[in-house]
Amino acid sequence: MLIADPFTSKISDLLQGMDFAYPGSVKVGGMASGGTTNRANGLFCNDQYYEDGTVGVALSGDVTIRSVVAQGCRPVGPIFRVVEGERNIILKIEAEELEQGKNKPPLEALQALLRQVTQEERALAQRSLCLGVAYSEFQAKLGQGNFLIRSLVGIDPRVGAIAIGEQVRPGQRIQFHLRDAAAASEDLAAMLERHLRSMEPTSLDKPFGALMFSCMGRGEELYDASNVDSQILQTYLAPLPVGGFFSDGEIGPIGAGTYLHRYTAVFALFYERHSKNKAKEP
Repeated sequence: MLIADPFTSKISDLLQGMDFAYPGSVKVGGMASGGTTNRANGLFCNDQYYEDGTVGVALSGDVTIRSVVAQGCRPVGPIFRVVEGERNIILKIEAEELEQGKNKPPLEALQALLRQVTQEERALAQRSLCLGVAYSEFQAKLGQGNFLIRSLVGIDPRVGAIAIGEQVRPGQRIQFHLRDAAAASEDLAAMLERHLRSMEPTSLDKPFGALMFSCMGRGEELYDASNVDSQILQTYLAPLPVGGFFSDGEIGPIGAGTYLHRYTAVFALFYERHSKNKAKEP
């Protein structure tokens, strides 16, 4: 479990290194959210106080962690494939099924999509449009939970390019997503159902506790009500003691990698290691 300062930790590089060194271990956590400037956050490790970097704890013994990561979005429109891109900029895409071979700038595809959706979805896209990047190119059919959700960080109307908060490469599959309260609650419920299906159905054991790392953009700001995410968790796994905090970025696994997320709820579920609960592929 990791808690990091958002200004100094270089958390993405750290997570890549930890995935390489400890590929079989679950990494979860969040970014400190108390400060808004460099060295404004406080981190504690044993009896030491730090204003930068990352602190963490490694668990061993008769305990194992299973994670649930709910990114809070729903897909809209077709799946595209990146034809041309560099760094975090997408220059040309093609529809995966309908128009293969017909390259177009992603902005042109987005404008066409917005003409097809409902008025409510167009209004939602103005404030919460995201892009999902498929984390596995070996999965034939993509669905909810198969995308790493990233924010749109820029548009170049001259060439129709779109910049996102993630490196891209030709061949990757992408899909536009929308985020709202309904999508967030439905996505969390779907991820919890997937988690339950991934556990052996003959087991009677349940997790004995959980930690929740939730974005500051969720909670009452998103739902206009309190405790929505934690109540959804209890619907599936009650009674379950839960602790945690609101963070300025959430750490959790998607596929085989661990990433820093935004507007996400990450749950660490604690099971006894000798339990019959052994995860299988969903």
